[in-house]
Amino acid sequence: MSRKIALLLLSICTISFAFTSKRKESAPNGFAVVELFTSEGCSSCPPADALVARIEKENQDRPVYILAYHVDYWDRLGWKDTFSNRIFSQRQNQYAKWLNLSSVYTPQIVVNGSREFVGSEEKTLRSAITSSLSETGKVKLAISVSGQSTILNYQINQPTLGYNLLVAVITPNASNKIERGENKGRTLSHVQIVRNLENFRLNGKDKGSVDFLPIRGIQQGNAEIIALLQNEKTGQITAAAKLKF
Repeated sequence: MSRKIALLLLSICTISFAFTSKRKESAPNGFAVVELFTSEGCSSCPPADALVARIEKENQDRPVYILAYHVDYWDRLGWKDTFSNRIFSQRQNQYAKWLNLSSVYTPQIVVNGSREFVGSEEKTLRSAITSSLSETGKVKLAISVSGQSTILNYQINQPTLGYNLLVAVITPNASNKIERGENKGRTLSHVQIVRNLENFRLNGKDKGSVDFLPIRGIQQGNAEIIALLQNEKTGQITAAAKLKF
């Protein structure tokens, strides 16, 4: 091999290595928080429940965080959803304010606190997740639980003034047979059911501990904790983390 050819190959390898290194350094590390507002009393909700179940199954190895909130305003229309909670309806109403919506509805999905659409729109949801994952995430949230208690430790790599830490306790899956209302006679399956949601003002602290409430009927090892860092003025979620409880 001549000296010229050897130098040419060496240059090509150097450029290729530099390009590969640059790609690795700039690789996207975004995340997608998918919040579904649903109800067992709503006949248009089961397709949305089924959609997020598929999304959850397909993205178990990626930073896609699914939270399904069962709102309570459908409970007066024939069937009381056993997973419903007034707190979840309040959160949906808060999103209506943040996103300048005239009303709330089910099924509704909000992604990363900044985009909303009908919960059964599969193409829109997949596009929103792909877009969110391709972004470069700058904020990191790390969480852990102290021993067997309900003390959640957190650490964030940015100032937290104007941000809240939300802690959700999740049941991975469940099903109910519906006896009344719009879905009468159907057995509905759900995933990532939010059982409790607590909001903690961080007041500028980038690390510390919060004490969240245990939920009756949830066994440790059969639940998940998802923590969100959310801007209290805009609703934008800038970091998320989860762990088994």
